[in-house]
Amino acid sequence: MYRYDAYDQTLVDERVNQFRDQMDRYLAGKLGEEEFRPVRLQNGLYIQRHAPMLRIAIPYGMLSSEQLRALAAITRRYDRGYGHFTTRQNLQLNWPALEDVPEILADLAKVQMHAIQTSGNCIRNTTSDQFAGIAKDEVVDPRPWCELIRQWSTLHPEFAYLPRKFKIAVTGATDDRAAIHVHDIGLRLWLDDAGELRVRVLAGGGMGRTPMIGEVVRDDLPWQHLLTYLEAIVRVYNQFGRRDNKFKARIKILVKALGIEEFTRRVEAEWAHLKDGSQTLNEAAVEAARVHFPEPARRPVDDAAIAEYEQLRQDNRAFARFVTNNVMDHKVPGYKAVTLSLKRREAAPGDITADQMDAVAELAERYGFGELRVTHEQNLVLSDVPVDEIETLWQQLDALGMANPTVGTLNDIICCPGGDFCSLANAVSIPIAQAIQERFEDLDYLYDLGPIDLNISGCMNACGHHHVGNIGILGVDKKGEEYYQISLGGNADDDVSLGKILGPSFYREDVPGVIDKVLQVYVEKRLDDERFLDTYRRVGHQAFKERVYA
Repeated sequence: MYRYDAYDQTLVDERVNQFRDQMDRYLAGKLGEEEFRPVRLQNGLYIQRHAPMLRIAIPYGMLSSEQLRALAAITRRYDRGYGHFTTRQNLQLNWPALEDVPEILADLAKVQMHAIQTSGNCIRNTTSDQFAGIAKDEVVDPRPWCELIRQWSTLHPEFAYLPRKFKIAVTGATDDRAAIHVHDIGLRLWLDDAGELRVRVLAGGGMGRTPMIGEVVRDDLPWQHLLTYLEAIVRVYNQFGRRDNKFKARIKILVKALGIEEFTRRVEAEWAHLKDGSQTLNEAAVEAARVHFPEPARRPVDDAAIAEYEQLRQDNRAFARFVTNNVMDHKVPGYKAVTLSLKRREAAPGDITADQMDAVAELAERYGFGELRVTHEQNLVLSDVPVDEIETLWQQLDALGMANPTVGTLNDIICCPGGDFCSLANAVSIPIAQAIQERFEDLDYLYDLGPIDLNISGCMNACGHHHVGNIGILGVDKKGEEYYQISLGGNADDDVSLGKILGPSFYREDVPGVIDKVLQVYVEKRLDDERFLDTYRRVGHQAFKERVYA
């Protein structure tokens, strides 16, 4: 993974010192609330419902064991001994004391981490495929390109005060696991017939109050122009994006208002000033990023070990369930990627304790060359596990409460912190997730249902990605009371779609029953091994609506 050079470390260290001084002046009353607000947001610090919240960046979801141990120590010393992984591949601390934040940032800087641009109206943490570099369907490893985008966007002086926050996602695989269609900019790396790297550039996607699917601005951008083209898009947004209404200040609103042809024309016109300029990439620049993502020194795994692993799957039902749901094929024979579930009924989806962080750091060193991936579904991944060590790893994960064999099922719920923590939320999210997990905990039933994405957001900001859940749940406020709106048919993959609202919202205690009725329709109407999403698309919305509101 990428390691800081002297410039990176100096920048982060100086940022810590700068913020320490700003915090001292704020606490001494020399800096007003309005002056301090943009300063704290630029350092990932929110004032939430119960306490400050600090959002820590994990660029494109890559995390070292050393960094995870540092996060564990920080949560013990400054928080309540746990952290929360988000859909943006960040980690949030929910209980730090305000005056401790500069020290937390200093501790993060020691392990090459920070909270810069995890909040505020700037380019946020760039996200990517959690299986980058090891996926069998990967065409181009997106990590070096994500790193180049990180270097370009970090503290970019022109984009520090955009109309609103700005999010970029990158994939280099044939299957989109980075949700590129619902980002402000989505990038797909691909190779043309001559083997030359090209970039498909989408713009204007996003969720929130007005969900939209991104449209193609450039299908075949030569890689050399990636940064200049990104700069042109963000410049057009910065110049023409609305600032009079924060709900209409996203680039998706601009693209919709102008139309994709006019938006593209303006981007191309801006790009004409930037093309072939100093930010044009060359082989040396790309190679300088690429060397940070070398192939690890994997030991050979012989055919006998692979055969033994397959036999074990046949003999041990519990192990087979874990492998089927939590283990993904690897580009290298004899290796797998293993997803560590952070979904258990007794904790919020995405939460991890300090003790678990320490234990996972050890596992990463033993089974994953000291590296981890954070998924946008709020789980963790060990990316390089030899098949003859998966059973032992499974047993160790089970002891940690992280072997829940439900990845990709109804119980692998994406969920924002909701009203239990977030001051923007209209309703709680975590208790809804836990009630659903409790009602549908029978593994045989979950496996019979097959893959289903169930996403929950506590408000229209859609941090829980409810718009692209096959089943989406949104907390809404009605005259001070919490209600929940159900949507069906959302999907974040290549056949992207936005969920359609089922009808009037429900009381909190009714939500698991409503989900049950939705699933009953699916089970009754599906054909053979048809996915929930395909059944929904085939039979239509009305069949589900009639059952739920009967």
